[in-house]
Amino acid sequence: MTTILLARHGQASFGQENYDQLSELGSIQAKMLGQHYAATQRRIDAIFTGNLVRQQDSARHFWEGYQPFVCTNNGDGKPTMPAIDFDQPNSYIVPQFDEFNHKDVFMKSTDGLSNRADISAEIAKAESPATRLAELFDQAMQRWHGGNNDQDYVESWPQFNERAQQALEQVRAKIANMSLDQDSTVLVFTSGGVIAAITAQLLRQGSQTAYQLNKSLVNTGVTSITLKKQSTRLLSLNEYSHLFSEGKPFVTWR
Repeated sequence: MTTILLARHGQASFGQENYDQLSELGSIQAKMLGQHYAATQRRIDAIFTGNLVRQQDSARHFWEGYQPFVCTNNGDGKPTMPAIDFDQPNSYIVPQFDEFNHKDVFMKSTDGLSNRADISAEIAKAESPATRLAELFDQAMQRWHGGNNDQDYVESWPQFNERAQQALEQVRAKIANMSLDQDSTVLVFTSGGVIAAITAQLLRQGSQTAYQLNKSLVNTGVTSITLKKQSTRLLSLNEYSHLFSEGKPFVTWR
């Protein structure tokens, strides 16, 4: 039985010009996950990521925390293969694991706010700009998930959902072509939307369930899926015990 661990990336830069970069805290969160798996001797046989910077950098910081503590020998005198080779991006990047285009979803779902300047002005005049930004984003997500305006988007929710399911199949195919043990563990750094879509599908639920799941996913939280022959099952959702030891400030959702 193969276990796939779907990890959400570390905290990115919500509300900044470039969201697709880890914050300082996001880098620490990813490294903490690596240290936690090393300390608990959680064997990771392969690592994949999407194509986004925040996903790839999460893998890098995870590896910084994980690799120095893991045994480099498998016990029979032969060196073990590294779980990821950062010098060979084509070997670990699976673009289907990229998040949906949040800018497109946001810009096409803000009634009366036709451009970024209008949106920025709306947020700036609010008593709590961060809260207002979150409200507008929630409205945008509700519209995207609603299914009544699919033609407006670069990638509608049904199209994104199909891509997320394809991402899981891509990893299944890659695992089949690798010389891994039967009880192997594969880690994938992706984003909340992808994890939520895959989870909702496994639960036989629709877009609204996926959206509610997405809102609950913690940065570097891990959702576990098991593969056995053609059967795929959800084992656990949004596990983030690696963040507990440092306290509440390390638990973030954006």
